[in-house]
Order: sequence, then C-alpha cells, then structure tokens
Amino acid sequence: MPSDHEDLARRIRELEDALAAELAQKRQRFQYRLERSRVVFNDEVIARHRAARERLSSFLSRTRFLVVVTAPAIYILIVPFVLLDLMVSFYQAVCFPVYGIPKVPRRDHIVIDRHRLAYLNGLQKLNCIYCGYANGVIGWVREVASRTEAYWCPIKHSQPVMAPHGQYHRFPDFGDDSAFREQLSEIRQALKRDDPDPD
Repeated sequence: MPSDHEDLARRIRELEDALAAELAQKRQRFQYRLERSRVVFNDEVIARHRAARERLSSFLSRTRFLVVVTAPAIYILIVPFVLLDLMVSFYQAVCFPVYGIPKVPRRDHIVIDRHRLAYLNGLQKLNCIYCGYANGVIGWVREVASRTEAYWCPIKHSQPVMAPHGQYHRFPDFGDDSAFREQLSEIRQALKRDDPDPD
C-alpha cells in the first residue's frame, strides 16, 4: 500500500500532466507550434507582436533610476552561474558514471526561448535570456543534487522541507534506521534505471 508521501507524489505527477495538456491548448490559442524545440509563429502573429513592441527609449524612460543602478548587481551573478554550470557538468561527467546514475540532461532544464518573442525589445530579450539561463542552471543543479542525495543519503529531514525535490518522497523517514538499511539499495537501483518512482 502506498504511503501518504507516495500518494501525494503521484497526485503531483498527475497535476504536472494536466499542466502539460493545458500548455498544449495554449499553443493553439496563441498560434504557435514547436519545431525541433523551436517556437514558430505564423506571419500574422509576428506582425501583431512587432506592432506591440515597446521602443527601448520608452522602456528606459519609465524605468526607475534605482532599478537601472542595481542592474549590474543582477548581471554580475552570471559569473557564479557559469562557474556553477561548469563545475556541476564536470562533477556529473566524472561521478555519475561511477555511481551508475544516468546524467541529467541540461537541455531539459535550461530553456532559452523567450528572446524569440517579437513583442519584446532588445533589453527585455537580454533579460529573458539571462533569467532562462540562471533559473535553468539552478533547476538542473537541483536535479543533479537530488540524484546525488538519493544515492548517498536518502533520509527525510526531521522537519518539513519547503518545496522538496522529486526524489524526496521516496526517502525513508528520519530516525527509521531499518527502512534506511532496507530501502537504500532499492533507491539506488531506481536511480540507475532512471526511474523516478520505483513503486
């Protein structure tokens, strides 16, 4: 019989599937399709988007001065994001084959596509590229870290965790030493099969 955590995880997956179906409907509504992961709009929609684009001068003229002044603080973070990306790529390439864990594809997490929207000006497109990369790296690193945690220390914490990763629901409870000993091998085998839910 599935535990409450397993049941909740199953329901979350069902909601994610429903969300994917809704996104497919929105593609039709906003008249675009995906061709080899690239968004394609028809000519009429592109023309409408271009007509809606705000000029860069207008965009900057209504931007608060302190927002402009703090922008370098945002953009300087590209350095640690790139370093994190490189280091985790190295870690995953070296360690995951040793552990028998399938690698987490970066392309599944780092999605950079909003710059193709014709209703965004150049600065807005740059911001969207940056945010897509930064949030994608964080999501990708989180998945690499979750698989690492599932391999080495799959134990729930003693207190609730805000937005736990996808592997967490399978971890034995805090303090349940027998479940840890019994389930560690099973959890590792599920990782090797690239199976997020071994049940």
